[in-house]
Amino acid sequence: MSQMLALVIVILILFIGDFVAVRTKAWVPSIFICAVLFLIGYWTFFPKEIVSIAGIPPVVAVMFMYLLITNMGTLLSLQELKNQWKTVVIALSGILGIIALLLGVGSFIFGFKTIIVAIPPLVGGVVSALIMSEGAKEAGLASLSVFAIVIYVMQGFAGYPLTSVMLKKEGKRLLTQYRNGQLVVNQSQAAKEVAAASEAGTVELKLFKKMPERYNTEFFKFFRLAFVGFLAYEVSTLLAPIVSISPFVLCLLFGVIAKSIGFLEKQVLQKANGFGLAIMALMLFIFDGLKQATPSMMLEILFPLIGTIVIGVVGMYIFSFVIGKVLKVSKEMAFAVSLTALYGFPADYIITNEVIKSLTNDEKEREVLTSHMLPPMLVGGFITVTIVSVILAGIFVKFL
Repeated sequence: MSQMLALVIVILILFIGDFVAVRTKAWVPSIFICAVLFLIGYWTFFPKEIVSIAGIPPVVAVMFMYLLITNMGTLLSLQELKNQWKTVVIALSGILGIIALLLGVGSFIFGFKTIIVAIPPLVGGVVSALIMSEGAKEAGLASLSVFAIVIYVMQGFAGYPLTSVMLKKEGKRLLTQYRNGQLVVNQSQAAKEVAAASEAGTVELKLFKKMPERYNTEFFKFFRLAFVGFLAYEVSTLLAPIVSISPFVLCLLFGVIAKSIGFLEKQVLQKANGFGLAIMALMLFIFDGLKQATPSMMLEILFPLIGTIVIGVVGMYIFSFVIGKVLKVSKEMAFAVSLTALYGFPADYIITNEVIKSLTNDEKEREVLTSHMLPPMLVGGFITVTIVSVILAGIFVKFL
C-alpha cells in the first residue's frame, strides 16, 4: 500500500467517526466508531503497519504526545489544580472500586493471576499494559500476556458510550442551572482565566512582555513547547535512579508551571496552528494498538475480557457514587471522572468537547460547560491513566 493511500484511508476513518458523532449528537462517540472501523480493517485488508505507512510511526506519535501533554498543562493553572482536589479523590476512589471488586469477586471467577494482569491495563494506558504483558510473558503465561494488551485495546468500548451518557446528563443539568442564573457566581477560575487571556492577549507571556508580538511566530511557540517537554524528559531521566516518574506526568506539571511563570501562553499548540495535526497523530497511534487483536485471540479471551470490564465498571460506579455523595459532586460527574481510567487523554478531551458542542450552539454556554466539565475530566485522566496505573503495574507485576 502506498503512503498516500494509507493516509487517505486512516483520515477517512477519523472523518467518519466525527460525522457519526455529529449526526448522533455525541451519543455515539467518534473514537468508538473509529476503533470499530480500524478493527474491521485489520481483520480484512489493512496492512498491520498502516499507521506507520501513512506517516505516523511510533517515534512521531511520541513527539506529538510530548507537545500535546505539555500543552494540556497550560489549560490548568496551579490554582485550578488545587481547586480540583475533589476530582483527584473521586478518580482514586474509582480505581479503588475496580481493585476491590475485581480482587473480591473477579478472582473467584477468573483466577487470581488473570485479575492481577487485568487491573493495571484496565485503569491505565499503554505503559501499564506493556509492563503487565512483559511480566506475564516472563512468567510463562502466554495467553495472559496477550490478555494485557487486548484489555487495554478494548476497555474504551465500555468507557466511551458510558462517559458520553454521563456527560450529557451533567451538561444538561449545568445548562439548566446556568439559564436559571444559578451558575453565574459559581463560574470556575478556568472560565475567568479564559476571558482574561483573550482580553490580555500576549500579556500572559510575562517573561517575554517586552518582546514585540511579531517575533512570537509559530516556530517560537513550537520551540518553547518543545523546550518544556525536553526539560520534563531530562528531569525524569535524572530522577530515574531514585524514583521512576513518567516524563509525560512531568510534561503536564511543567506545562502548568511554564504557563504560571509566563513562559508559555494558554493553549499554545492551538495558537501555533499545530493542535489538529497533533490530535490526529495521537489518535492514529492509539488505533495502531488494535492490530494486536486478532479474531481468534478475541474469542479465546472474550469471557474474561467482558467479565473483568463489567465487574471493574460496577466497582468504579459504586465507589465514585459514594465518594461523590460525600464530596457533594453529582453522581454523573463523579462517574464520568472515574471512567477516564478506561481511556485517558486524548479521549477524555475529545468526548467532553463533543458532548459540549452537541448540547448548545451558544458560545457563552459552551464556555461555562467547558470550564465546569473539562478541567475535572483532564485531571481525572492524568491521575488515573498516567500516574496511578503505572504505579499499580509496578506493584502488581511482582505477584506473577
